[in-house]
Amino acid sequence: MDKILVTKSSMPNKDEYLDEISDLWNTHWLTNMGTKHKQFQTELESRIGVPHVALYCNGHLALENIIEAMDFPKGSEIITTPFTFASTTHAIVRSGMVPVFCDINPDDYTIDVSKIESLITDKTVAILPVHVYGNICDIEAIETIAKQHGLRVIYDAAHAFAVKYKGVDVGCFGDASMFSFHATKVFNTIEGGAVCFRDDNLVQKLNDLKNFGIHGPESVEYVGGNAKMNEFCAAMGICNLRHLDDEISKRKIVTERYRSHLEGISGIKLCVVNPDTVSNYAYFPVQFDKEEFGYDRDDVFNKLADNGIGARKYFYPITNSYDCYKDKFDATETPIALEISRRILTLPLYADLSFDDVDRICELIHSSNK
Repeated sequence: MDKILVTKSSMPNKDEYLDEISDLWNTHWLTNMGTKHKQFQTELESRIGVPHVALYCNGHLALENIIEAMDFPKGSEIITTPFTFASTTHAIVRSGMVPVFCDINPDDYTIDVSKIESLITDKTVAILPVHVYGNICDIEAIETIAKQHGLRVIYDAAHAFAVKYKGVDVGCFGDASMFSFHATKVFNTIEGGAVCFRDDNLVQKLNDLKNFGIHGPESVEYVGGNAKMNEFCAAMGICNLRHLDDEISKRKIVTERYRSHLEGISGIKLCVVNPDTVSNYAYFPVQFDKEEFGYDRDDVFNKLADNGIGARKYFYPITNSYDCYKDKFDATETPIALEISRRILTLPLYADLSFDDVDRICELIHSSNK
């Protein structure tokens, strides 16, 4: 029986992509913000409803660049969550800032807004919340706190592309939002990312940061790096954007199949559904409580793996317990994030995952506690 991977990259029809890139053989313009890059940028700005989108070769550099573009003093503190991918914390640290970790709420795994204000000091400059698994943070509460304390808000929206909250695209919230277009995401450009923002002053800053600070053929006005999206990735984005809504619809059906099997099972906890949110069905995370279910997350992970099914311990470990941050942070200060990281498992989810495969995965999970 074929292995089932935790995800499978969405791709357009091969002929559609080949048609999209065919003119590149005429122009030989493969990078440096060519026609595909400009078209894709314009289409994203229109779909999301923001005045500015800056495209990147990956989401991590997009996040680093937007932090740097804010011109925070070095050593400033940014409040964030450890229940996230390595990129979030690394971007803060690599930008010369200090991450201050806030715990998460136990229902949707986003930052616990009731604990943010107690972490604010005279060094705090920003809040960097994470939309986890496509679950949206408490946007209104974060905005209120930020305004009261004069803080910037930068959302790590890597998991949340195409999600809407109360009818508004998530890219419209905060001072900026970063999306990842990695191959494992709901929407991909093979590899890529973007930053959405409204501030006109950030346009040149971000261009400087991602293109060596070059302003003209004989003018370099900023010490920037290289983080541009190439034309082939932009073309993949153009193609995949055409099929995104259908992709999400298929993922919704798979998600509903999982829920029909796993909801209401003692010792299994699924994410709460936010009625104000239109989901992108990015991931299907499941918590396992050994005392109630009989087996823990690792037992289930191993059983699935033994049967050729690739689930993922996502996120484990939490970032404030990484080896590279040893003795700098204390993971016990975020006890909910720490505990959930030991219980959480994301199950395979992609548009063409069959009902038979979902049923088999769930049967294996059910049989774990028998």
